[in-house]
Amino acid sequence: MSESATRSLGATLTDHGVEFAVWSRNAERIELCVFDAEGNRELVRLPLTRDGDEHRLFVENAKQGMRYGLRAHGAYDPDHGLWFDPSKLLIDPYAQEIDRPFRYDPRLAAFGEDTQDLMPKAIVSRNVPVTAAKPLFQPGGLVYEIAVRPFTILHPDVPAKQRGTLGALAHPSVIAHLKRLQVDAVELMPITAWIDERHLPPLGLTNGWGYNPVGFMALDPRLVPGGMKELRETVAALHAEGIAVILDLVFNHTGESDRQGPTLSLRGLDSLTYFRHLPDQPGTLVNDTGTGNTVACDQPATRRLIIDSLRHFVQHAGIDGFRFDLATVVGRGSKGFDPESMTLRIMLADDVLRDRIMIAEPWDIGPGGYQLGKFPAPFLEWNDRARDDLRRFWRGNAGIGDLATVLAGSSSVFGRDGRRQTRSVNFLAAHDGFTLMDLVSYEHKHNEANGERNRDGHNENFSWNNGVEGKTDDQQVQRRRRNDIEAMLSTLFATRGTIMLTAGDEGGRSQQGNNNAYCQDNAITWTDWTTLDEELIGHTAWLAGLRRRFSVFADMDFFNGDGDVLWFSATGKPMSVPDWEAPNAAALGMALPTQDRISGRSTRLAILFNRAAEELPIALPISQNGGWSLLTAAGDTTAGESIILRARSVVFLLED
Repeated sequence: MSESATRSLGATLTDHGVEFAVWSRNAERIELCVFDAEGNRELVRLPLTRDGDEHRLFVENAKQGMRYGLRAHGAYDPDHGLWFDPSKLLIDPYAQEIDRPFRYDPRLAAFGEDTQDLMPKAIVSRNVPVTAAKPLFQPGGLVYEIAVRPFTILHPDVPAKQRGTLGALAHPSVIAHLKRLQVDAVELMPITAWIDERHLPPLGLTNGWGYNPVGFMALDPRLVPGGMKELRETVAALHAEGIAVILDLVFNHTGESDRQGPTLSLRGLDSLTYFRHLPDQPGTLVNDTGTGNTVACDQPATRRLIIDSLRHFVQHAGIDGFRFDLATVVGRGSKGFDPESMTLRIMLADDVLRDRIMIAEPWDIGPGGYQLGKFPAPFLEWNDRARDDLRRFWRGNAGIGDLATVLAGSSSVFGRDGRRQTRSVNFLAAHDGFTLMDLVSYEHKHNEANGERNRDGHNENFSWNNGVEGKTDDQQVQRRRRNDIEAMLSTLFATRGTIMLTAGDEGGRSQQGNNNAYCQDNAITWTDWTTLDEELIGHTAWLAGLRRRFSVFADMDFFNGDGDVLWFSATGKPMSVPDWEAPNAAALGMALPTQDRISGRSTRLAILFNRAAEELPIALPISQNGGWSLLTAAGDTTAGESIILRARSVVFLLED
């Protein structure tokens, strides 16, 4: 099922030329601008012929590699949502390749000023289909979130010319690191074309994350200089190692921003249709995203662009799935978010997309924007509630009941309407916020380098400081921080659901307390591979091995209380109501029936948590097989009937 029309939009290469097609309801006419091979000199302007709301032109003998742009004519009346200005060269929304990155310039927003010298040119490209394959990822696996440039730009083994690019992910040393962590899927932060927010250049800053898109299909030349070929080859290299690839895509807004923003593509082609405006004030852009505009994803033309973009990456690069930034916008209509919206329904039913991994960031800042647990299956959802509860537990502000809820898959969130399986993506830290090391090193954010007087970013991070804030040369402080990180990682890997780790957190990467580092394309965000903590990496790799070893972690069903979990207290006895309600309880145990994939036998796995600042004796449940063994990276040891649990730690035991 697909809503896409038979005739394609964009530039379709044939044996005899190229057909160009653009959708616009409100433009009076649209022109195709053809440029020289360098994309600098305009050679000719050709009018497109209107066919309903589509504007089409076949250019005979046009070839692959042609540089082009668009100009749209019509009323310039921002008070009524119209931004037609033929002086503005526009990027085709269906462009799959552009010849240079976007660079912000005030002229891009100035009416009547020609911008062809400022704008990238779209490149006519030939689609290369790939063989469809079932996604390599299944719920319950480990997702590894990567910002391509910061992750690879300092890697000592990657050739200098390749550092900071997508192709670097296919380097054997990078793949070896992913394999060591037993990563099931890499989730790539935006690699499609974006532009800096207009306040950044005067501050000497640039957007390093890419969450300010212009094109939904065109890859950014800074990250993917080899275009779709580089993407296909990188995906193939990762697939060969059993690693799935998920693209983080931004359909909720564009880099054209608010009323004072630049005219680059959708705004100049038909702002009134592509963006959401107040019903009684068509000149007022709705700002459910905090970026100045909101894409009208319920409009058929926009929906078609979104679906076609997703299909493009599956059919021509073999992408396994997608993560949707501010995904509530994708399901919004005139009456707010609708989990049964046409856009979401078509996305999930489409014959190319229906088996792909779909991950929602289930919120935006608009009315009714927080929709955690309400996206339709099989969407997985980022669970910020679990993130905060895990942080609060280890900081000392949440009870053991809150911890147990997260460990069990957050049934209070995802068990609505009788659902029996979790769809939670559990994480401790993501690109947006503190790194895991900064979470235990800073009580407050330090975003001074962003040029906004530390007013940007979240104020409540549920963080704490083990030692003098920011101090890194005290070995005792470093040990306490490492212990806390190890405990939190152990907790994350013990949760039911899909888990996500942000690149570098396994090695103690710091952003110097910056929790909104989107504009820091520098050492603040770049991963310094020479300073990563090998002990932490080893611990993370060991946890990943445990998660794959025991079948219980692949089970997405909520616990039903029929022998599938035993919650026990420090006495080794099942938890009682007073145990759950004890305000200062520091310890919790859980025992899980599981298959040991190494031995092939059925057994039980026990996991013990101690957030206290001192050691605690923990009695173990009675074993039916003679005892318990403590699982450690150094080897298993007999535990007996009880164990002294180290301060602020998590341990795993296997029933003998």
